[in-house]
Amino acid sequence: MRIYLHMNVDSFTNTYLVADEESRCALIIDPGKPTSDVLKQIEIGDYRLCALLITHNHAENTRGIATLKRIYDLPVYAAANDIASSAETTIQGDGVLRFGGITVGYFSVPGHTTDSLVYKIGSALFTGDVISAGEIGETTSRPARDLLCRGIRAKIFCQSDDCVIMAGRGPLTSVGAEKRFNMAACQTPPRESPFSGL
Repeated sequence: MRIYLHMNVDSFTNTYLVADEESRCALIIDPGKPTSDVLKQIEIGDYRLCALLITHNHAENTRGIATLKRIYDLPVYAAANDIASSAETTIQGDGVLRFGGITVGYFSVPGHTTDSLVYKIGSALFTGDVISAGEIGETTSRPARDLLCRGIRAKIFCQSDDCVIMAGRGPLTSVGAEKRFNMAACQTPPRESPFSGL
């Protein structure tokens, strides 16, 4: 299996192409903008694009879907109904997908958005904006932040320390590094006492 990283300079977001060398099946995760480099990678590698996987419904992750679907006949997998291409490709909760020689585990980690998914392929975790190097995704409320942190600890930090985190933004990191250094995800600050203003 090969993983290619393409950074979209317009939005500073990462798009990933995951390819199986035997079946020639390839997946794109978060097609923010299908640059010529991504398309060349598919053509040069003689890959057959099998599916698009979306980590969450934000424009910088999805704006390339329409372009790619005009070029390739392929399904889109996402938790958001309006992004997935059919009822069969709307995925929620935790489960497994198989494409050619690629097995994809997926699990729901809401908090940054209600539809946030993390995909696991081999020893790589594609986390979107759920977690990145030293940070966690933005949230709109304290309960949403608590929910996100619980999900990170329960579903990401339980993975092997050498699992590579391939985030939607920024550099690659690992589960071990984030468990050790990502204080936003590791620790939830104590709730403010109702008596603190007295």
